[in-house]
Amino acid sequence: MNVILIGPPGAGKGTQAKFIVENFNIPQVSTGDMLRENVKNNTSLGMEAKKFMDSGELVPDTIILNMMKDRIRKKDCKKGFILDGFPRTTNQADGLTILLNQLNMTIDHVLVLSVHDDIIVERMGGRRVHSASGRVYHIKYNPPKENGLDDVTNDKLIIRNDDKENTVRKRLEIYKNETKPIINYYNNHGIVHNINGESSIDIIKDNIYNLLS
Repeated sequence: MNVILIGPPGAGKGTQAKFIVENFNIPQVSTGDMLRENVKNNTSLGMEAKKFMDSGELVPDTIILNMMKDRIRKKDCKKGFILDGFPRTTNQADGLTILLNQLNMTIDHVLVLSVHDDIIVERMGGRRVHSASGRVYHIKYNPPKENGLDDVTNDKLIIRNDDKENTVRKRLEIYKNETKPIINYYNNHGIVHNINGESSIDIIKDNIYNLLS
């Protein structure tokens, strides 16, 4: 079973991906992890990618897709895989379709976690971080004992730039512009499932489990 997980930043994709990995015993394939692994191991693809990364350019789709080809042919992907963060564009979706055709594979399900913008802003804007340890709090869902202070050290908590409202709304715009065409692309294949990402974590988990079982 090969799955693509799509959703805006802060929609809970990471949490749900972990559940899918545990419940269905298929690995999560992340382009970031693939890039880091190839660069670290000095593979020919890693060295090629590093040239672009070092000059601040995007790594071309052809390199990413070749890394993907190597990754999904590994033993742990025999039962399937879950893609998170790829494809990001319709060109990448096309490239992925061609690659999977070559390997006699298909994407079986595209799961789209839908969450209203204002809820995403509340979720991400409420995060507070202890920069030294990486401990994360939330003013509503997981508040520190003392307002604005870390529970362990009493240091002041910060709001990361990524979590500030203006940044979050910009990221949401980029997500919509980039991702909507991908959802339409897979809609034509009849494999898109829209999931209410505003439900509780357990309800979302159960909905996904029922869809994939």
